[in-house]
Amino acid sequence: MAVPVGPVIAVVFALLGFMLNFSLHRIEEGHVGVYYRGGALLTGTTGPGFHIMFPFITTFRSVQTTLQTDEVKNVPCGTSGGVVIYFDRIEVVNLLNSNTVYDIVKNYTADYDRTLIYNKIHHELNQFCSVHSLHEVYIDLFDQIDENLKKSLQLDLTDMAPGLFIQAVRVTKPKIPESIRKNYESMEGEKSKLLITVERQKVVEKEAETERKKAVIEAEKAAQVSKIQWGQKIMEKESQRKISEIEDMTHLAKEKAMADAEYYKAHRVAEANKVTLTKEYLELRKYEAIAANNKIYFGADIPKMFLDPSMGHVPVITKEKPSKETVKQ
Repeated sequence: MAVPVGPVIAVVFALLGFMLNFSLHRIEEGHVGVYYRGGALLTGTTGPGFHIMFPFITTFRSVQTTLQTDEVKNVPCGTSGGVVIYFDRIEVVNLLNSNTVYDIVKNYTADYDRTLIYNKIHHELNQFCSVHSLHEVYIDLFDQIDENLKKSLQLDLTDMAPGLFIQAVRVTKPKIPESIRKNYESMEGEKSKLLITVERQKVVEKEAETERKKAVIEAEKAAQVSKIQWGQKIMEKESQRKISEIEDMTHLAKEKAMADAEYYKAHRVAEANKVTLTKEYLELRKYEAIAANNKIYFGADIPKMFLDPSMGHVPVITKEKPSKETVKQ
């Protein structure tokens, strides 16, 4: 009896489609696919895209290799004073190198972050709290907790899981007992008042300092202006003194030139007199002077003013005027 070919082919295609549906899978970008067969981890890994595996026998896990943030919530922490506090949320930003996916999954399974991050956060945070008081954890050293956790985690991961890097750790403020919280709030209020007072004092000091600097600047400005003005006055006096000195020197030179000219003139006159005023010339001038001062009277009478009664008769030389007869002869 012949078996119908059509139904057989349909069953075969249906079976192939069913098998293909369970064997075809997709790996997202930023992930690496790891495979298990019978519970054993296979050495091969795949990148992003569509891949085929044996259905029902082989399974896969997609491992993220880009930056991811793991949140650890409600972490208890006992301080050195015996007070238990709770950190509501701790965020750990980490990055897994794609080349180390196989080794890390082999050693710590595909849920490696549970072992390497979550459990380590609990351990490192309790180590930190156990050696510090509540005040240090809650106030003084709170800003250092995230950096300390990051360093501690990375130090362990460098030895245990090379290729897994901690980028940052963010820690929220812990929850503390209500009575203690109220005391801290009251203390913070007083501290805020103190800070306000201190800041006001700083403002007053700054204002006083500003006024002082302003006064110093004004005084320096006035001193500089006064210095400049005095400098100008001194320069003016100096200029006047120099001008006076120049005028005096000019006058002195003029007077000296005039004196030299007078001296030279007198000297030349004296030299000329030595040449002209000879003995003979002086005798001539003497007689000319005597002749110029004599008076000749004509007539028979001599003026009486020339007669001295005590001396008697003084002869006076007279010059008679010639007669007409004499002239005619």
